[in-house]
This record gives sequence, C-alpha cells and structure tokens, in this order.
Amino acid sequence: MFAKHSGYIFLGAAAIACLALANASRARRALLGRRPGKFIEVNGTCLHFLEAGVGMPLLLLHGNGASVEDFTTSGIFGQAAEKYRVVAFDRPGFGRSTRPSGKAWSASAQADLIHAAAGKLGIRHYMVLGHSWGAAVALELARRHPRSVTGLVVVSGYYYPQPRLGLFLSALPALPLAGLAWRHTLLPLLVRLAWPWAMAKIFNPGSVPAEFAGITKELASRPAQLRSISAESALMLAAALLPRLDYRDIVTLTGIVAGAGDKLFDAKRQASRLHAELRGRCSRSYLMRATWLITPRHRLCSP
Repeated sequence: MFAKHSGYIFLGAAAIACLALANASRARRALLGRRPGKFIEVNGTCLHFLEAGVGMPLLLLHGNGASVEDFTTSGIFGQAAEKYRVVAFDRPGFGRSTRPSGKAWSASAQADLIHAAAGKLGIRHYMVLGHSWGAAVALELARRHPRSVTGLVVVSGYYYPQPRLGLFLSALPALPLAGLAWRHTLLPLLVRLAWPWAMAKIFNPGSVPAEFAGITKELASRPAQLRSISAESALMLAAALLPRLDYRDIVTLTGIVAGAGDKLFDAKRQASRLHAELRGRCSRSYLMRATWLITPRHRLCSP
C-alpha cells in the first residue's frame, strides 16, 4: 500500500518544500526592496528604526502586522518631523527588527525594550504615539516609565479585548510544529491572495492607499512576520481571557484618538471607556471626535 502511494507522497513533499523555498526567497526580496533606516541592538534584540527632525523626541509604535511604513506612507512621519525629533520603530519581529524566540513579547516587555532603545539613543524624556497593538505598548511605557514619558497619544487601540473566533484563528499559526509548517508554506500564499479583501475591510469606508497596500503586502506575508502577527494575536487572546485590564494607575497626559468609521471593532466605545478610566488621573485627557486626526484607521485628514 505504501509503495503504491509513495510517488504521490514524494510529489507532495517536494511541492511543499518548493513552496517553502519560494516563500523564503520572496521574503528576502521584500526586505531587499525596502530602504533600510538605522539599527540598534538592545539586550540581544536588533531594532530597526527611522529617525528625522529635531526638537522634543516623539516615538512612533505601529500595530500588529504593520511596520514603520504605516507612518511613512500615511504622511504622519514626515509631518511630525517638521516639529519633533521623530523615531519610528519596527517593533520586535516586524519589518527589519528581530524577535528572539523563547520570550513572551508582551506589551510590557516591548515597552521596556523600546525605553532601553531610547536611552541608548540618548533620549531621556519623550512623547509616544502608539497605533493599534502599538497603543498597548505605549500605555505600558507610560505605566512603567512615567518619569520618561511626557505625553501619550493612543490611536485605535483595542484596550479591552474580548474573546472572539477571529482572534483565536489568528493565533493558531503561533503553535509549534504545525504552525511552523503552516507559516512557511500555504499561509503566505493565502495572505497575499486575501490581501485586497483585507485592505478593503481595514480601510472601510475609506479608499486603500496604493503605496501602503503595495509595500506592506510583501512584508506582512513573510513567514517570520506571520509568526509575530500570530504571537501577538495569541497575547491579545490571553488578555481577553484574563482578569480585566486596568489603566487607572497611568498618570501621563494622554490623548485618545479613534476612527469614526472604524469597521473592525467598536473603536469609539473602546476609546470612551479608556477616557473614563483615565479621567481625573491625567493632567488632561480627551476624546477626539468626528473630524478626528486619523480616519478610519490611520490615514491623515484635516481636523
């Protein structure tokens, strides 16, 4: 019986191996076609970042599945650099930054890493803008390093995650062995095929910027980045299952920004709840409405 089907087994294994090699080659080309910024090593992690401008330091932290291109293609990086010393990091495992295995890269762990990186860059006091998953890291920076964080802006954050099927499915590729094989073979192909649909859903009701969609597709479909995406989905799922998150100990001046037309989740409700929790404990906190700075997810518009 085995001899009868051994040919098919061999062909299947060969096809999987070829697919894995093709994905690895495509991942290398995605990085080669991307203009690198600067690098800094902190505690064994190599962080890639872009830096421009002078003035008060402003750290930019992107969301899950994204990279510093989130800020360059939207225009946020360039506009902010006109007034601030802007440092936009590829968070661990995204873009050109490494994500050493054997460590749970929680929001607090990433906050400590970013703070240490800022210190190595000679930055002692700074403001932080975090988008989506980066907002969780920004909040932890304010919580764990309040003497260094002088101001905080959180954008479209999922501050109080709820257990849901989509989150569970997104976390599955983080599993050992099966997840490893899935990330290196079929998953990159499926991500690229579903990319137009995913972008339309994320940017709905707005249009999808061609530059953003073109650059980020190849970066996000790399096996290494898919590992980071699924790991952060798993961390969010764990946060949803654990006791309620509490931000009442954060005392940093905080701005809360959400997309009026966000269709991925109820961003306004999340932002309003965070605003209520921070009120009275920050020197000033506020909720931006209607003509918000970022809409529906992260595209700049005029206030």
